Amino acid sequence: MRRGGGKIAALAFTAAGLAGCASDRAAYEGFPAAPGTELQAPGPSAQAGPLECVPYAREHSLVKLYGDAWTWWAKASGKFSRGSTPEAGSVLVLTGYAGPERGHVAVVRSLISSREIRVDHANWLGDGAIYVDDPVADVSTANDWSMVRVWNIKTGGWGTRTYPVQGFIGPGNGQITPPETPDENADPARIARAELGLLK
Repeated sequence: MRRGGGKIAALAFTAAGLAGCASDRAAYEGFPAAPGTELQAPGPSAQAGPLECVPYAREHSLVKLYGDAWTWWAKASGKFSRGSTPEAGSVLVLTGYAGPERGHVAVVRSLISSREIRVDHANWLGDGAIYVDDPVADVSTANDWSMVRVWNIKTGGWGTRTYPVQGFIGPGNGQITPPETPDENADPARIARAELGLLK
């Protein structure tokens, strides 16, 4: 009985850690394979535990923001350039797709066409893995990057779910101000726990 309780607690802890910016696994339909470069398998995480989207995006872009992914768009105001169209090196901000306080951030690797980009991001499927060169398609009716679908490298298909886009932060083109740093009185351990979704 005691061993079973430990397993349940461990599973609950793992699920809480993945909740920060993961999406539900989407159902997939028979979209044609994305054109362009060959898709790569998820890369291994450089850290011991699962990797979240926020620390990955901060480490792999010029956008040095802290806090949950859903807060990045507002926090970027006045600090980083913000726009509605992707640029290589910018950070794609998805918002509200699993509730008002759920978001996801991904670094734009390259522009493939007016309606497709490739991104690098972590924990998209809730597994803590890093996904590189992952296709993202603009499926908005106005071709304005307000709604996207994301390619699932594991299944080899476009998701049937669409995700609202708040916009793209950076890369700055000279407009970037010094990186945001946590308040000097802030507890670094608390910041890390918040980014892992461990705070209530």
